[in-house]
Amino acid sequence: MRGDRLIQILLLLQTHGKLSAKQLAERLEVSERTIHRDMDALSSAGIPVVAERGQGGGWSLLDNYHTDLTGLKDSEIRSLLISQSTQMLEDVGLAGPLHEAKLKLLASLSADKKRASAVWNRIHIDTSTWRNRKEKVATFETLKEAVWHDYALHINYERADGTITERTVGPLGLVAKGSRWYLIACGEDGEVRTYRASRIHAAEIVNEPFIRPAHFDLAQYWQSSTQSFIKRMPSYEITAWASSAVLHRLTFSGFYIQDVQFADEQPRLSPQHSRIDTYWSQVKLTFDTEAEALSYLLGLGDQIRVIEPRHLQDQIAEMAERIVHFYS
Repeated sequence: MRGDRLIQILLLLQTHGKLSAKQLAERLEVSERTIHRDMDALSSAGIPVVAERGQGGGWSLLDNYHTDLTGLKDSEIRSLLISQSTQMLEDVGLAGPLHEAKLKLLASLSADKKRASAVWNRIHIDTSTWRNRKEKVATFETLKEAVWHDYALHINYERADGTITERTVGPLGLVAKGSRWYLIACGEDGEVRTYRASRIHAAEIVNEPFIRPAHFDLAQYWQSSTQSFIKRMPSYEITAWASSAVLHRLTFSGFYIQDVQFADEQPRLSPQHSRIDTYWSQVKLTFDTEAEALSYLLGLGDQIRVIEPRHLQDQIAEMAERIVHFYS
């Protein structure tokens, strides 16, 4: 394991030029003390690693030292050949080049090419949804150009409340989540923010200097931003009796329900219901909002009965009466 880590350190330093012990430790999931020991091992092996102290310092390779590390493992070959999201690669114009790169990789392998090429027919990753309602991004070509060339952008952005704002940003990268694209950019105040690409109604490259932060990591930012977003999401929990006829629907429904927990290990006949021929299970359901809970539960009719919160019982009964009155 340590030998693999030392090789990873070399590859990271060759790719990024300079990284701090903290950055290396985070990427390799070890302690900073372990990184310092690894650096001592590399130095003892004759690898010219040097440390620059102070703010903005870090580890680097002396005089652009470079080594060719050959001999891909079987698992590494598989990871390179597994199919990517074709639609997203087409959006950024890289679907064709990826296919060509895979062919070149296969041609360069000295191992069993037939076994390696079979990976294409073993695993395929499709990140699109079943209905795949792709959002139209009118400014996508401009966003791509700005991201590739570090151009500053002046954008008209629609907020969630519908208001349009104008701002100048420094584009750091594009992120695909499902079938949606997001622009990650730093504002004039230096703060990094996430913009939904379909809400950028206008984008113009401006003649202003934009210096990309030296140690910005797009993947790490997105992971941290996603975790923060999930923690801020609203949550509305209910407890209910659910009949055996709809239990499978609860676990397969991903549109409204955040989470499903079964309070009962075994379904049972519930004395609270007149339908004694049906088994019921007590469940806890988590929704984003009360309104979404109300809409979803109404759709299940008499196959689910809310226990808590009590006021939701009254709302469902009132809404059901209004529906009956409307249709009668």
